[in-house]
Amino acid sequence: MDTFAEFKELKNIDRATMMSVLEDVFRTTLARKYGTAENFDIIINIDKGDFEIWRNRQVVANDELTDPALQITLTEAQKIDEDYEVGEDVTDEVKLADFGRRLILSLRQNLSSRITELEKGNIYAKYKDRIGEIITGEVYQMWKREILVLDDDGNELIIPKNEQIPSDHYRKGDSVRAVVLRVEMKNNNPLIILSRTSPVFLERLFELEVPEIFDGLITIKKVVRLPGEKAKVAVESYDDRIDPVGACVGMKGSRIHGIVRELRNENIDVINYTSNIQLFITRALSPAKIISIKVSEADRHVEVFLKASEVSLAIGKGGSNIKLASQLTDYEIDVYREAEEVEDEDVDLDEFSDEIEAWIIQELKNIGCDTAKSVLELSIEDLVKRTDLEEETIREVVRVLVAEFE
Repeated sequence: MDTFAEFKELKNIDRATMMSVLEDVFRTTLARKYGTAENFDIIINIDKGDFEIWRNRQVVANDELTDPALQITLTEAQKIDEDYEVGEDVTDEVKLADFGRRLILSLRQNLSSRITELEKGNIYAKYKDRIGEIITGEVYQMWKREILVLDDDGNELIIPKNEQIPSDHYRKGDSVRAVVLRVEMKNNNPLIILSRTSPVFLERLFELEVPEIFDGLITIKKVVRLPGEKAKVAVESYDDRIDPVGACVGMKGSRIHGIVRELRNENIDVINYTSNIQLFITRALSPAKIISIKVSEADRHVEVFLKASEVSLAIGKGGSNIKLASQLTDYEIDVYREAEEVEDEDVDLDEFSDEIEAWIIQELKNIGCDTAKSVLELSIEDLVKRTDLEEETIREVVRVLVAEFE
């Protein structure tokens, strides 16, 4: 009974499965010893700890024995009970001691391998249902290409090098959190792969830190990451009273700080999702300030125009910002500098005293034109009307002033 209880508790094998496995293993052994296991009754009572094997054979005349496995001679039957007659069924108990040492060892090995298979199947099924969940484990061993992690039940989990954040450094015994990425059977052994670089890991961390996400008031629309460097998370609120970005960041960044620490200081941008693609792209490229956007829906391409000083912000370190914005919006984004008009400095009319006579300059000043640009802003006709100057003189003045700015 203690042994059965141990299987249920430690090996996580239920009662019905354990009984079925025991019966299968003993039937296999009986078939090896007697040639068949059809005429055996195996009685297992886990609650009482009973275990019995009974063999059923038909009584035949001493000279008619053809199958010793299914038949028993009258003489042998009467040794068990004198009242047996030909044609009756004899039921006698088979003791484990009758099996012999070799068969018992074989039976034990068979049972052990079946239980191991069940354990492996249970581990596989358990983690198959937990894909996408965060697991906390303890670092047991570190290799060049992967880390071996043990869960609370001592099951072996693997974090490959490419699923680790580049700045991750662990020692034996360290606690590590990661998300179950995939589960597969390799050489009949369950292989459980964990990831710290998956966008799902960041999504689950937000669910843990932000109750509104866990409760479904805020939805994470999409997560894109450059692990250990930068991430962008698009969030949407179904309640107008809740600011999704503010709820995710928390008071003075209290909620997001824990996530940033877990991800080795990964820079996380939380963006308010919108179905307006131009506005969404503008938000995705923050902190850069955009002047204008041209969207081509057909080939999912966007041209973004910014001031020269904003281009580096839009592109980001090593192109990280624009790369993540493209992934987040599902649009290919090209950034262009907006052509800026260079304003030339205005020049005072007195500066042209070498080329323009003083009385002409004074005449222009009398109508409020103190600088070169203020003269050029007026047409020649206006200047003729407003001054006492000849048209030819005004044309010469305009030529001199234009030459200054060319």
